[in-house]
Amino acid sequence: MEWTQIYDPMHSLVFSALLAAIPIIVMFYLLAVRRTAGQIAGVMALISAILVAVLAYQMPVNLAIIAAAMGALYGIFPIFWIVITAIFIYNLTVETGQFEIIKDSIATITDDRRLQALLIAFGFGAFLEGAAGFGAPVAISAGMLVGLGFDPLYAAGLCLIANTAPVAFGAIGIPIIVAGQVTGIDVMKISAMVGRQLPFLSVIIPIWLIVLMSGWKAMKEVLPACLIAGISFAGVQWYSSNYIGPELPDILSSLACIIALTIFLRSWKPASIWRFENEPPPTLAINRSVLTFGKVLKAWSPFIILIIMVILWGLHPVVAVLDAVTVKWLVPGLDKMIVQVAPIVKQATPMAALYKINWLSAAGTGLFIASIFTAAVLGVGPGRFISIFAETFKQLTKPFITIPSVLGLAYVMNYSGMTSTLGLFLAGTGSLFPFFSPFLGWLGVFLTGSDTSANALFSNLQAVTAQQVGIDPIIAVAANSSGGVCGKMISPQSIAVATAATGLVGKEGDLFSFTVKHSLVLAVIVGIMTYVQAYWLNWMIP
Repeated sequence: MEWTQIYDPMHSLVFSALLAAIPIIVMFYLLAVRRTAGQIAGVMALISAILVAVLAYQMPVNLAIIAAAMGALYGIFPIFWIVITAIFIYNLTVETGQFEIIKDSIATITDDRRLQALLIAFGFGAFLEGAAGFGAPVAISAGMLVGLGFDPLYAAGLCLIANTAPVAFGAIGIPIIVAGQVTGIDVMKISAMVGRQLPFLSVIIPIWLIVLMSGWKAMKEVLPACLIAGISFAGVQWYSSNYIGPELPDILSSLACIIALTIFLRSWKPASIWRFENEPPPTLAINRSVLTFGKVLKAWSPFIILIIMVILWGLHPVVAVLDAVTVKWLVPGLDKMIVQVAPIVKQATPMAALYKINWLSAAGTGLFIASIFTAAVLGVGPGRFISIFAETFKQLTKPFITIPSVLGLAYVMNYSGMTSTLGLFLAGTGSLFPFFSPFLGWLGVFLTGSDTSANALFSNLQAVTAQQVGIDPIIAVAANSSGGVCGKMISPQSIAVATAATGLVGKEGDLFSFTVKHSLVLAVIVGIMTYVQAYWLNWMIP
C-alpha cells in the first residue's frame, strides 16, 4: 500500500522544520557538546530520524526501516569499499617502508619553512586527501612538519587550513559521488560545478597559509612560489573535475603542484631562508645520498598504479564492459511505495528505490586491483597482503559504522519528507538562499567531520530548496560540498586528529581558536561566489 509524504505535520512550517531538524540537532549535540564518538552519534541520529519519521510524519515503520537499510547498504558498497581499498594502498606503502622515502623525497627539496609548508601541507596533503582522505592528510602532513621542526600549533593549523582546497574531491571523489547518489543529479555535472568554484580558493590558499605563518612581508619573498603552487593546482583541479570526473582532481592537481613547484625551486630560491623563532631541532633524519631515482620511483609506484587504474575505471568503454555483470534490483517493500506530492514535485510521483552492486566497475574494485599490483611491485607476499588488509579493516571499524549510519539517516530523511520540510523552510530565504547554501555544507562538515557525510545529509535538501527559490539545483548541491570544505578545519574530528598527530592533545581549544576565523571567512567567500554564479554568472553552471 502506497504512503504519501506530508511536509507540514505540525501545521506550522517553522515548527515542522524544528521537528525535522531533530536528527541534525542530536548529531550536533553529541558531536559538538558531548564530544561523543562519530559512530555513536551517527547511530543515535539515525534512531532519532526513524522515530521522528514514524511518530510525527506517520511514515510506516517498515518503510522507515527499509529506507535506513538501503542507505546503510550504499554506505557499505560502494562508499566504504572505496575507502578501505584507498587506505589499504596507503598502508601497503607504510608497512613496506616506502612511505618514508616519499616523505624524504619531498622534504629534501628546500630548507625554507614557507616552501616546505607549500609542498607538504598544501601539495602533499592534497595528494593524501585524494588517495585516502578521512583524517590521513592532516595526521600525516602535520606529523611531517613537526618532524621537520615546525611549531606544533602552526603545523596542525596550517595543515587543517591547507586541507580546504582538496576536501570536496577527497578519497577518490567520494563526497561528489555521494551527492550524486542522494540527489539523482549527474555526478559529472556536480563535479564540474565544484570545479568551477574551488579553484578560486585553491589559488588563494597558498598565499593565505604563508601570510598566516610568516606575515605579509615574508610572504612577498616567496610570492612566485605561492602563485606557482596555487595556479598549477587550480588549473588541473578545474580541468580534471570538468573533463575527467570527481575521482582524480585531488591526485592530479596535487601532483601538478608538487612537480611544478619542485621544478621551479631548482632554479629559484627566496632571498632568505625563513624559520620559526626558537623552533626545536628537526627530528626527521634525511639521508639525501640514498634517495636515488629508482628508489623514489619505487616508493611512489603504488600511487602511480592507483592513478592508472582510476583513469582506466573512469573510461566509458571500460565501464560499459565492466557494468555488464552489475547486479540490480528494485528494493522490495520500498520501490514506488512512497509518493512525493506538490510543492516538492509538480504532480504526484512514486519514488523509485533501485539498489545496484556494480562489483566490477566500482572504483573500489579498480583500487583493489591496484593494491594487488602494488603488492607485487613492493614484494608483499599473499600472507602479508591479507594481514595488512585485515589491519586496515580493523583501523576502519568505526567508519564502517559511521558511514552507513549517516547514509541511512540521509535516506530516512529523504524518503520520509523531513528533508523536503527543511527545504521548504529554507526556501523562505528567497533570493538570498544561494549565499546561505554553502553554510549548510559548512555546518554538515563541522558536525560530521566529513564532506561525504555532509553531502549525504544535506545534498537533497539543497536540491529541493534550489527548486523552490528558482535556481539551478546543480549549483546548490555543489555549494554544499564547496562550503563544506571550509568547515573541515574546525570539525571536532579534524581537531582531534591534528592534535594527536602533533602532540597537542589537551589543547584542542587553542587549535580551534587558531582556525575558526579562517573557516568563517572562507565560507563567506564561497557564499558570495555561489550567489554571483547563481544570478550573474549562471553561464558557469554546467
